[in-house]
Amino acid sequence: MSRSRAISSTPVAGSPQRGADADNGPRLDRAFLAGVARLTAGVSPAGLASLYAEWLMHLALSPGKQLELGEKYNRKMLRFGQYVQRLAANPGAEACIEPLTQDERFSGAAWQQWPYNLIHQSFLLTQQWWHNATTDVTGLSSEREHAINFITRQWLDRWSPSNSPWLNPEVSSVTLATGGQNLVQGWQNLLEDWERAVSGKPPVGAEAFRVGSELAVTPGKVVYRNALIELIQYAPTTARVHAEPLLIVPAWIMKYYILDLQPGKSLVEYLVDQGHTVFMISWRNPGTADRDLGMADYRRLGPMAALDVVTEITGCPRVHGVGYCLGGTLLSIAAAAMARDGDDRLATLTTLATQVDFSEAGELMLFIGESEVSFLESMMWEQGYLDGYQMAGAFQILHSNDLIWSRVIHEYLLGRRRSMNALMAWNADLTRMPYRMHSEYLRWLFLDNDLSGGRYLVDRRPVAIRDIEAPIFTVATTGDHVAPWRSVFKIHLLGDPHEVTFLLTNGGHNAGIISEPGHPRRHFQMHTLGKNDHYIDPDTWRGTMPERQGSWWPAWQQWLAEHSSGRVAPPPLGSDRHPPLDAAPGRFVRMP
Repeated sequence: MSRSRAISSTPVAGSPQRGADADNGPRLDRAFLAGVARLTAGVSPAGLASLYAEWLMHLALSPGKQLELGEKYNRKMLRFGQYVQRLAANPGAEACIEPLTQDERFSGAAWQQWPYNLIHQSFLLTQQWWHNATTDVTGLSSEREHAINFITRQWLDRWSPSNSPWLNPEVSSVTLATGGQNLVQGWQNLLEDWERAVSGKPPVGAEAFRVGSELAVTPGKVVYRNALIELIQYAPTTARVHAEPLLIVPAWIMKYYILDLQPGKSLVEYLVDQGHTVFMISWRNPGTADRDLGMADYRRLGPMAALDVVTEITGCPRVHGVGYCLGGTLLSIAAAAMARDGDDRLATLTTLATQVDFSEAGELMLFIGESEVSFLESMMWEQGYLDGYQMAGAFQILHSNDLIWSRVIHEYLLGRRRSMNALMAWNADLTRMPYRMHSEYLRWLFLDNDLSGGRYLVDRRPVAIRDIEAPIFTVATTGDHVAPWRSVFKIHLLGDPHEVTFLLTNGGHNAGIISEPGHPRRHFQMHTLGKNDHYIDPDTWRGTMPERQGSWWPAWQQWLAEHSSGRVAPPPLGSDRHPPLDAAPGRFVRMP
């Protein structure tokens, strides 16, 4: 898809039209689709139907695959029958199928007792058969195969016996022991959660984690504010600081304080204590009036505006740029444009869980087809933004067993509230994304992959990651379903930068990044690819690089120190031109 087509397919509300009659049809379509989207939680019925139709058609034209599935069905029935026979003679007989390593739904001792052992073994065999039915179908592309397999897995997880009160032995046992009070309490929990959701209140327990009191408490000042960002400068804690300051650009799909979570678990606090001058962008939560803000506005009013302020306050012409998730993608775009235009203010570029090539963006890509993007555009067109709850739902589906069904079992079937923690409270502090920006982001980056293809335009001219000459430090996490580490690894293929240091740590998209020193069971691998070194593929890289125990933060901090020019006296908080406006964490982070 060309850029001109991408732009024309995302009309901005209020743009000139050729006449009322020409506009009525598309407006009616969008209004209708927006209504449908509310009923389907943003999932396109047309896209889903076409996916299953394509799979069925290819399966119908594959008699060999049909024969194979029939044989597998018969073998599984035989295995199950033999298992039942063994159980009759030995109640502790070995299972006929073991769940996947990460599947802990049936790990309890009660699931190994009759009849629950038969129930869960039958389910696992069924799940395995459906996996076979939706993979290796002749003529079905790998992308469509992954999509149909993923969606089918979601349906199977929905009907797992663990989610049924009469098929889950733990729920049955607690129900008998309490006379059903667990279900009564679970119903009350459900009603309370529903009331809080519709009224915009935080989840139960989040009141104990308040921004500025328990969360985001590292001292600092807001030294700049425009229509889209506040810029926070943190107070120094050392007598001397590294000359080059850090500018952190978080994603606007999350509140920035994931990086300043709590004392002892704050990346900002750690960097300040190591002698770094840290500036943080805090994005304003957009509303309907901001529907026309696009990617160019986020770049111009975000990292570029902040960079001007940072260099003016500190007097240092060079800055370490740090971007997290989508903020890292935006900072990479800005860095490529700066390199193209001869702007050398970035001393280094660090990206955390960031993609710049979206060709292997993982299971999130299952939601990014033309049908789905058009459907989301219709939903956003009506309200002017993508709501945080709508966006959070897509991320939760990626971990549905952990984030959805596990909660259903514990809080609604067992009636037990899980205790809130800081990360959960932050995760529930949802944000929105403007219609135009999110449409451009989905199309230009995810759908068309323009950035890696040299088609992404900044000021009407294309930019390329290969133009960046500043040393790059890239962090990925092994359990990341938002920015899969092999996708992040593609930074090595996008040109010939001065050097790329790639670090892979265990954990997920958020927990792997918030990995403070002393965090239990943390380990990482790290390697620097110099300008004249040969490329190593990701699997070979992971299999050959030595593993280091502990947090990755000290290794990165040492790299920053090595790429700094020495120590100086701390700069003042703000300047005559940019005096302090508010104490950190500022106003924007508190916006509902």
